[in-house]
Amino acid sequence: MAVELNAARSALASISKEPGSKKPDAIVVGSNITRTFGGLKAVDVEHIEIPRGVITALIGPNGAGKTTLFNLLTGFDEPDEGDWAFNGKKLSNVPAYKVARLGMVRTFQLTKVLSKLTVIENMRLGATGQRGERFFSAAFKSLWSSQEDANTVRADELLGRFKLDAKREDFAGSLSGGQRKLLEMARALMVDPELIMLDEPMAGVNPALKQSLLEHVKSLRDEGRTVLFVEHDMDMVRDISDWVIVMAQGQIVAEGTPQSVMADQRVIDAYLGAHHDTDITEIDLQDLEAEADAELDAEKDKA
Repeated sequence: MAVELNAARSALASISKEPGSKKPDAIVVGSNITRTFGGLKAVDVEHIEIPRGVITALIGPNGAGKTTLFNLLTGFDEPDEGDWAFNGKKLSNVPAYKVARLGMVRTFQLTKVLSKLTVIENMRLGATGQRGERFFSAAFKSLWSSQEDANTVRADELLGRFKLDAKREDFAGSLSGGQRKLLEMARALMVDPELIMLDEPMAGVNPALKQSLLEHVKSLRDEGRTVLFVEHDMDMVRDISDWVIVMAQGQIVAEGTPQSVMADQRVIDAYLGAHHDTDITEIDLQDLEAEADAELDAEKDKA
């Protein structure tokens, strides 16, 4: 497994740093993906490829379209147009539950644990292909009890791994924000996914749990899974990501290794604005006003 990981990381060195660059072994490939909300184009991605077997961070300022892109790729929203594939299988018009069954699972910025069920019940619900969920077999416990026992064993193993075993019989609603994040990540593994997509895994997490979450994300990669995550914490991005994709105004503006991306002028402009390094006393206010008027006129022409 370590050899495969090193190979996947080494392959990144030869990849172009331009937006939408080709990857030697991409697990997700998408083209011309757009999503508009009332005239505002939230996502306008010409081409995106997610490298297999590594951790990729999807970063960008607020409103860049990161979560919307997550929703589109995983079937929680429908694009205006575009095509994308997971392991070569096209996912256009494929509902979210079928995407998850294929091995492409996501978590949410605002956790989706079922508060009035216990932690272990939440975990059991994450398993797929359960015979007890079928209409004709549900009434006959002998047909599904052994499968549920196996699911429970796996769930308990994962709860132990994420240090939630002591909370096994507690209601999920009683967990802290960080513990809910851990539960959602553990539940996602019940599907045994190839690709795990984490939407701001550190948002609202107690600092005491952050390091634990970081180690869990790294462990997902170390066991051969691919991780794609949205995050605003740049220290986390530098610490655990192998590749970074940057979005701004719905488009991919840059990508590369964490070190190269943090020094990219396009990324600095996306976060801080094109005039961030200009002495304010040197700005010609008339030129700046004319530039703003030109942008407004251009928007009106588009409308």
